[in-house]
Amino acid sequence: MPDETTVPYGRKTQRPSAVKEVHVIWITAGLGCDGDSVSITAATQPSIEDVVLGAIPGLPTVYLHNPVLAYENGDELMDYWYQAERGDIENFVLVVEGSIPNEKLSGEGYWAGMGTDPKTGQPIKTTEWIDRLAPKAIAVIGAGTCATYGGIHAMQGNPTGCMGLNDYLGWQWKSKAGLPVVNVPGCPVQPDNFMETLLYLLRQLAGVAPMIPLDDLGRPKWLFTATVHDGCDRAGSFEQGLFAKEYGSPNCIVKIGCHGPVVQCNVPKRGWMAGIGGCPNVGGICIGCTMPGFPDKFMPFMDEPPGSMLATNTIKAYSTWILPLRKIMLETLNDEPKWRHNQPNLTTGYEPGTPGPKV
Repeated sequence: MPDETTVPYGRKTQRPSAVKEVHVIWITAGLGCDGDSVSITAATQPSIEDVVLGAIPGLPTVYLHNPVLAYENGDELMDYWYQAERGDIENFVLVVEGSIPNEKLSGEGYWAGMGTDPKTGQPIKTTEWIDRLAPKAIAVIGAGTCATYGGIHAMQGNPTGCMGLNDYLGWQWKSKAGLPVVNVPGCPVQPDNFMETLLYLLRQLAGVAPMIPLDDLGRPKWLFTATVHDGCDRAGSFEQGLFAKEYGSPNCIVKIGCHGPVVQCNVPKRGWMAGIGGCPNVGGICIGCTMPGFPDKFMPFMDEPPGSMLATNTIKAYSTWILPLRKIMLETLNDEPKWRHNQPNLTTGYEPGTPGPKV
């Protein structure tokens, strides 16, 4: 049976008894730029404020511990990490932001860390935190492409051996609640994509949503099945064989480097903030930042993508006969029906027993 719980500002709501309280332990100590933490502050569907202030019915009480967004700092902030490690926090979601370095390549030093080990006086490596916390977490989320698949820091030639969470933990890894790693890629992550995913997991943990549907790469299916091209404002130009030769053109920009037709991302359709933006919609090429092959398989970014010449030549051949047909149809539809006139006789032909109207 649900119980009645008081949330901030004294408002009461009915909550399921499955999980009443969830802490979000957010590690920003991977190799990254903190851009994903900054990005989620722009979310509105839902906003981070709505989640942590209890404004959404049916959710557990949520506590967010993120070094970029927290009021606490130093030992006061790190105390939540130690509590989670000791098991004092029973239900927590571990969010990792930034690439996971290969500390086997760091020699006598370390690549990334957070906090200080009181026994040794040395920094606690990011990989150590993941080793300590991931087995005790009810869910693990990779926030942004660096954490999900390695991203920029994992490109060929990097000295750190960076990787994503699944490469570090193993692609068959499951949380104590039976959940695989949930990957929400993006450089940075689209704010509403991340918050919507977190909301789904919170509802699942509360017992009011089924298992989160993920694809083979751990991405939420409903967010990363369609391509950039599917939601792009310039898709009509592609279909008409109208291609930009330089930036600033309103036409399709695939020939100057856009990978939109083959990149799984919903940003052009969803926008970036409040439904506004989305790389090709505002003139920027899609460089594939949500894909596991990013950045290596998309470089050089501003070169025409492989296969685009065949695709564009094919669509141009299609447009040579489809566009004239559409022009004829357009002229027909722009011509008012002849029975609309200021005359005493009705000429629509719609009277009973008469043929249809003559155009």
